Amino acid sequence: MMKMNMCIGLICSFLLCSAAAQDTPSETYQLDIKEWQVPWKQTRPRDPAVDSKGIVWFCGQAGNYLASLDPANGEFKQYSLPDGTYPHNLIIDAEDMIWYAGNRNNHIGQLNPKDGSIKRIEMPVEQPIDPHTLVIDEHQNIWFTAQWGNKVGYFDRKTGKVDLVDMEIERSRPYGIKVNKANTPWVVLFGTNKLASIDPVSMALTIVDLPDQAERPRRIEIASNGDVYYLDYTLGYLGQYSPVTKKTQRYMVKQGSDAKLYGSAMDDKNRVFIAVTGVQPNIISVFDTNSKGFIASKEVPSGAGTIRYMYYHQPSDTVWFGTDNDTVGQVKLSTIKQP
Repeated sequence: MMKMNMCIGLICSFLLCSAAAQDTPSETYQLDIKEWQVPWKQTRPRDPAVDSKGIVWFCGQAGNYLASLDPANGEFKQYSLPDGTYPHNLIIDAEDMIWYAGNRNNHIGQLNPKDGSIKRIEMPVEQPIDPHTLVIDEHQNIWFTAQWGNKVGYFDRKTGKVDLVDMEIERSRPYGIKVNKANTPWVVLFGTNKLASIDPVSMALTIVDLPDQAERPRRIEIASNGDVYYLDYTLGYLGQYSPVTKKTQRYMVKQGSDAKLYGSAMDDKNRVFIAVTGVQPNIISVFDTNSKGFIASKEVPSGAGTIRYMYYHQPSDTVWFGTDNDTVGQVKLSTIKQP
């Protein structure tokens, strides 16, 4: 497929908001956090997703497994993976098949929960790469990043073919990835101060420069209007980039550069749940993209260690996360009724 590289950062104008975002919402909110202790110690449970039956699936990255949690009764089940997989992330397709990133052995895989069987899709490269974060598009095909491989991949499930797009910027480290309504993947390049998008037809790569050379975006969310929100790990900003106006706004979190913003999720009301991991205990904060302010914040009961990824489950209106302290957690945002 033909590729071309365009850098539009130099021609876009930046509208910067470097002050802290407003913390005075018109309504009062609260966060409720519940955690389940994972029975396998020091296995870094992470990157959960929820299937159609309400079962929560997650990776045991350091334990080389996938696992499920039934929140109704607290029951866990473990599924071993091939040696050396170190699964980094998982997603669930429309048929409740579990797809995972084989981060250290050059493949993405499909786990069939019914019988535990695994299908491997090897990467079409001579030198192994590290599938990192997966996302599924509206056609049930899979886009994924490879951070140290410096590539973004596309797996067409009908043809079984994997296409890889080189980032063409040395050590750009493609990390978080999301797909917008037009089926276009957006990626944060954690080794740089840049975002990237890929045309799903031509595979053309577009690079967007962020305002500050020191910014290092790590996770990404896309609002219903197409605006891209990114978490800056180094400086402590939640950034907003408009593909329409080519303008950027930034909202500083309370902890500033100490925040080390990491995991994130966006709900169906365009509110961004953010993991503040530079403090102990970790803090989950919520930013309302409509009012442009932080509306709720709470410490994670287990301390968390580090929350690296979060997932929004629309049917239950909850956000899920895993922690380095061997827990899987659920966050619920609710409005406090005024007397």
